Amino acid sequence: MSDDLLLERAERVEGAGVLRIGVIGVGNISAQYFEHLPALPNLQLVAVADMNEERAREVAAEQGVRALTVDELLADADVDAVLNLTIPAAHAAIGIRAIESGKHVYGEKPLALNPAEAEPLLALAAERGLRVGSAPDTVLGTGIQTARKALDDGAIGRPIAAAIHWSAPGHELWHPAPAFYYQPGGGPLFDMGPYYLSSIVTLFGPIARVSGLATTSPRERSVATGPLAGTAIPVDVATHVSALLEHENGLTTTITVSFDVWKSRAPLFEVFGTEGTMAVPDPNRFEGDVEIAPAATREWETIPVSAGWADSGRGFGLADMARAIETDRPHRAGGELAFHVLEVMDGILRAAESHTVIDIASTVDRPAPVPLASTPASW
Repeated sequence: MSDDLLLERAERVEGAGVLRIGVIGVGNISAQYFEHLPALPNLQLVAVADMNEERAREVAAEQGVRALTVDELLADADVDAVLNLTIPAAHAAIGIRAIESGKHVYGEKPLALNPAEAEPLLALAAERGLRVGSAPDTVLGTGIQTARKALDDGAIGRPIAAAIHWSAPGHELWHPAPAFYYQPGGGPLFDMGPYYLSSIVTLFGPIARVSGLATTSPRERSVATGPLAGTAIPVDVATHVSALLEHENGLTTTITVSFDVWKSRAPLFEVFGTEGTMAVPDPNRFEGDVEIAPAATREWETIPVSAGWADSGRGFGLADMARAIETDRPHRAGGELAFHVLEVMDGILRAAESHTVIDIASTVDRPAPVPLASTPASW
């Protein structure tokens, strides 16, 4: 890391509203956060930790910060918030430990393995006056936010329904350590579902009830790349899931997510309205074209970018949480939204198992919209 960047980070600590961040878990996804943290002026990376302490030391040297054990990081008075990038099975436990240590926590998705595991985390945070945030924050970029503004402005009339299809052959084809994707907290629903479910709640509001079908492919899977290549992967999750969701406002969404499709023209994310159809960009990305086919022409046209943080990336949700703490307002990628999405995913699997319709007990307000901005200076 350059001396200029180290000086810039030191200057930020002296300013108001800077949240000092300790990262727990420096696996594959962490690189995307480290890429964007230097551009976020209200975040200060101060330490990293990982079960693999050698890996933590390597990353700490790259980032110009301290390498600590997990226990040391949680006890460190210089860490204001924990960025929890552990595997899903550890999300709730690390989150609770962070809250018990007096620190805010922002984690990768899903919030926990199930609602029962997540409830104590949110309850403890509320009791201690601390914040819980959760990925995905892709919904804060120009793609989903432009779609939201266009829908709110009536670009396709009144929305009636949405259709979603995402599929892939399986993450074992590219990820060097993909076993956790096939354990509880993984699978296509818990891995990719949060992007789409967080988006449709952002677009249309909370979900009232769900039904679903789920199957587990008999295909044998093994790691394709890296030092573990050839290692067999046990599969303990559904690998192909379809669901029908009814929103509180009456709009319906159909969604299919799969690790069993070798080739498809998907992903598909479309919204059908009384005056046209909207094609929504991939919510696993922060940007992308929003297209509308008006009823009058039924021809696709790309609409101008009109909302969202431009040039954003992973970490923007954490920066928004830091700004919300400073200004005493709700943050957008919040624990309540993540909990609602978690309950919906859990409900889909329970509906598939019981062949029933499952009512969703939780509800959540639509997060505040993001105005079009090229930098986070106005946060």
